[in-house]
Amino acid sequence: MLQTVGEWIWWDRLWLPGNLSWSALEDKEGRVYAKVSHLYASLPCALCLLVVRYLFERYFATPLANFWGIRDKIRLPAEQNPILEKYFCSQTRVPSQADVWSLCKKTGWPERRVQVWFRRRRNQERPGLRKRFSEASWRCAFYLFAFFGGILALYDKPWVYNLREVWAGFPKQSLLPSQYWYYMLEMGFYLSLVFSLTFDVKRKDFKEQVVHHMATLTLLSFSWISNFVRIGTLVMVVHDSSDILLEGAKVFNYATWQQTSNGMFVVFAVVFMVTRLIVFPFWLIHCTWVYPLELYPAFFGYYFFNVMLLVLQLLHLYWAALILRMVYKFIFTQYIFATLTLQLHCYSGPIS
Repeated sequence: MLQTVGEWIWWDRLWLPGNLSWSALEDKEGRVYAKVSHLYASLPCALCLLVVRYLFERYFATPLANFWGIRDKIRLPAEQNPILEKYFCSQTRVPSQADVWSLCKKTGWPERRVQVWFRRRRNQERPGLRKRFSEASWRCAFYLFAFFGGILALYDKPWVYNLREVWAGFPKQSLLPSQYWYYMLEMGFYLSLVFSLTFDVKRKDFKEQVVHHMATLTLLSFSWISNFVRIGTLVMVVHDSSDILLEGAKVFNYATWQQTSNGMFVVFAVVFMVTRLIVFPFWLIHCTWVYPLELYPAFFGYYFFNVMLLVLQLLHLYWAALILRMVYKFIFTQYIFATLTLQLHCYSGPIS
């Protein structure tokens, strides 16, 4: 039965165009093709990146935080109370008003004291500033390395400048060593992010991040198996370009380099809008949606790959809305501050 299921899952007509079979992608005559077995290398790569991350955060990010004077805020610990601690761990971190009254009866504490206890207890669970700084530093360093590594791997490739070349000879396109290492590095990184979800800082868009990581890993795995490697490398470079700026803005924000952080965030917002809302849908998705049909009739793998790209695009739209809202607040706040400063200056003129 398992053999039958496996044969159905790997049925040639599902993943390959036309009448091609997997035998057409066997290594011969000096040509090497991407294989499923190659993906196993992403696991040790992810584990190695976790070790590199640990060393980076301990021996680079932490000393850098010390140099910039980044300190965790001093938080008052919650009082020892087994009843409230049990409720906090097993029920909810944010009790309703009725729950607070019930806990007041059980503990003999006044309402205000119970509310303060829960606030302090929640604060104990929140990650410190130094941890946020270390994580942002690591992601910024990786995206910077991956982006320039991708540029070096792609700058002389014809399909970068003519997207029709992405499908030239598809799927019989030889695998280049630079493509192999670029893919394994990116897959290992996103796999390491999945492994570290439990102890990383949980952000407001945690669920969206999980969807993004899983969609990215699915896309990378499928594009590798079906030899959509050329378009896969382009997608990775486009995504890494703006991620560097976002993580860099966070790093400088934690270091209280506010002007640098604000400027970098504005540049990030522009790059994000251009790459994720223009280049990605109107160049890359257009490339995967239109050009293959000029060579082959549509097949399941074609639809699957494009649907996963659309999932990423929906996430881009969600994040773009958040970014625009942040930019609006930033500009509006700056405008109000500048207006008040001007009014105060004009008002103080006659007095002085």
